[in-house]
Amino acid sequence: MSDRLIIFDTTLRDGEQSPGASMTREEKMRIAKQLERLKVDVIEAGFPASSNGDFEAVRAIAHAIQGSTVCALARANESDVRRAGEALEGAGSGRVHTFIASSPIHMQMKLRMAPEQVLEQAVKAVKWAREYTDDVEFSPEDAGRSEPDFLCRLVEAAISAGATTINIPDTVGYTMPWQFGVLIASLRERIPNSDKAVWSVHCHNDLGMAVANSLSAVMHGARQVECTINGLGERAGNASLEEIVMAVKTRKDVFPCVTGIDTTHIVAASKLVSGITGFPVQPNKAIVGANAFAHESGIHQDGVLKHRETYEIMRAEDVGWGANRLVLGKLSGRNAFRTRLAELGIDLGSEETLNHAFTRFKELADKKGQVFDEDLHALVSDETVTPEREFYKLIALKVVSETGEVPQAEVTLSAGDTERSVHTRGDGPIDATFRAIEQVAHSKAKMQLYSVNAITTGTDAQGEVTVRLEQDGRIVNGLGSDTDILVASAKAYINALNKLHSKQERLNPQLAANA
Repeated sequence: MSDRLIIFDTTLRDGEQSPGASMTREEKMRIAKQLERLKVDVIEAGFPASSNGDFEAVRAIAHAIQGSTVCALARANESDVRRAGEALEGAGSGRVHTFIASSPIHMQMKLRMAPEQVLEQAVKAVKWAREYTDDVEFSPEDAGRSEPDFLCRLVEAAISAGATTINIPDTVGYTMPWQFGVLIASLRERIPNSDKAVWSVHCHNDLGMAVANSLSAVMHGARQVECTINGLGERAGNASLEEIVMAVKTRKDVFPCVTGIDTTHIVAASKLVSGITGFPVQPNKAIVGANAFAHESGIHQDGVLKHRETYEIMRAEDVGWGANRLVLGKLSGRNAFRTRLAELGIDLGSEETLNHAFTRFKELADKKGQVFDEDLHALVSDETVTPEREFYKLIALKVVSETGEVPQAEVTLSAGDTERSVHTRGDGPIDATFRAIEQVAHSKAKMQLYSVNAITTGTDAQGEVTVRLEQDGRIVNGLGSDTDILVASAKAYINALNKLHSKQERLNPQLAANA
């Protein structure tokens, strides 16, 4: 009989630590509900001590989510742990996850603490957490570079204090798969009370080994994997949830465990996270990339047509591809629109927001006739700043670009109660457009990223543009989609400006929470 592999998703916490990936409370809630549909076992909702906004987001998620355990992160100090415990009050199932660094370099250079002090603080933190819940997770940060003897003592003490899950992080992505698997096996064998806790791993992808290290750990007894949608996370990211889950599902002959994940919701989760964070999924990304199930080679195409398993080890529909591709058109009504959004796991909240989105849907349907699920995801992502919070609005755009001439753009923009038209030139039509918008906004923001992706195939496909702006240390992503890529670019830039202008707090806990 196979063991159960617990899937612990930390998209809302570690994933949010990617520069520019900060989320509002509403955006976090949308992702949390999608993770619940995915049947994720544990959702790490945030780091309550990092800000009042993150505290309220964790509290809201803890009350709204019933099908998954909601987890809150805390450093191993009393104020952090109590803040996490308070945020989880009223949760159907809550977990406090506390951590402290255990490697020599972290203890000496970051904590300025001796090993015995670290051990003492870890025990205290676990005991404080137990005052709020019986479900307590402990992580020795940078375990991959910790001394084995001290690591054994630290973990043994944490379990004795009441930790029910022990998470071993490869915080900087330093270990190799064969090393990491042996580490897990060694700890389980050497620690006398190791059978009293579930063993977990949290691997970073600095050397591209996060998924391999996680799976190696599973083969050596780990029964929880901490991961994120699309592999989002600090620096090079975390282990990718979709790759972990599908590896275990596809290679049942290798892995002695199963997950409870409903894999048909994987693609929807990927698109939602990508849209909210502004991090596009690379086309050749395993499982959720646009080319993951595409076959260009004639030999491959012939083989798949004759027998799918010649070149496909998974079915595209099993992860959410391929079903209900064409759903709506210009004659579709409001109820059909609302129903399809619900089927896609999209909740727009208020009736006013739904009506605004429906108006944009009809405009899009008039332009391209056939509206696909991908178009709907883009349409919703394009509305990350709701109409009532928009300060800048695009009224009109005219761009002139011809061979041998300097491109020109004329933009009419409203800023609050005023409306202004600006005409500029630029190195290209996009540059001219952005220069014109900036002459109205005067944001002095620096552009860190500009990317364009086709949402669907065909010459009438929408283009989705991501613009990342930085202003005084604050980083935001703007999204825009349209069948006209110049309009989409203008929308994305304005969307980013609105986020910079908005007083709504973006939840981005950039503290030392790298466990």
